[in-house]
Amino acid sequence: MSITKKIKMACAYLGISEAELARRIDTSPQAFSQRMKTGKWSDDDLEKIATALGLELVLEFRFPDGTKI
Repeated sequence: MSITKKIKMACAYLGISEAELARRIDTSPQAFSQRMKTGKWSDDDLEKIATALGLELVLEFRFPDGTKI
């Protein structure tokens, strides 16, 4: 599942619009909408989104043997 899809799901779960999330991370709804279309997110963007939503961001690779990076 793409990060953009996860952001949409988090907004829906929390009952906030993408425009509201954009305002919470100090960007315009138009710029945020464009970013949602391209799906290009930096780690800093994702951390800002998680913080604005009151969530924890966890990024890791998990190997079949249980190893995590």
